[in-house]
Amino acid sequence: MEPSPGGSTSTSDVPTTTTTASAADDLPSDPSTAAVAQWTFAISQRFQHLLDKSTPYMLHRWIGFLCIALVYVVRVYLVEGFYVVSYALGIYILNLLIGFLSPQVDPEFDGPTLPIRGSDEFRPFVRRLPEFKFWYSITKAFCIAFVLTFFSVFDVPVFWPILLFYWIVLCMLTLRRQIMHMIKYKYVPFSFGKQRYDGKRESSSESESLLP
Repeated sequence: MEPSPGGSTSTSDVPTTTTTASAADDLPSDPSTAAVAQWTFAISQRFQHLLDKSTPYMLHRWIGFLCIALVYVVRVYLVEGFYVVSYALGIYILNLLIGFLSPQVDPEFDGPTLPIRGSDEFRPFVRRLPEFKFWYSITKAFCIAFVLTFFSVFDVPVFWPILLFYWIVLCMLTLRRQIMHMIKYKYVPFSFGKQRYDGKRESSSESESLLP
């Protein structure tokens, strides 16, 4: 540091400390908000862990869903209302069911992806909506609908037989179109009676073919 001509020292080489806006942004502005965010993340992580553990227990999961659905039906029956909520729930269930019964790749647009002859290679049926996502979505829908029955704003007065009749007609037309699609492209969205790989039979046939 050299003296300046006027006798004062130059401050061009003296390091200065400045506070930037980026450093201020890194600090939490509200501790309570950060605590709530951390608590929400921990709850969601725990919930996802429980969902992952319940994946192999298909029967228990669907029994739990039937209990939740029964509670909702009893609730609607006792209050004698919320028919619009039930109708919207029925439309959503029908949409989920179509996704559950449909193949992941539609053969109508992407060509045949399933075997249609005995000589074709066996390919398992891959759903557009997997079983676990179907169960989770329908269970969450019933839980949300059950919560909505406690708010009178969703209890819209309506003649419920008309909604029931319209839903039945819509369900019949949609399922009929889905069944015709199955017949046309020769696929069944279930694993009952499908061909299974038998390692012993395959190995025995190969050993017999190798014999002179």
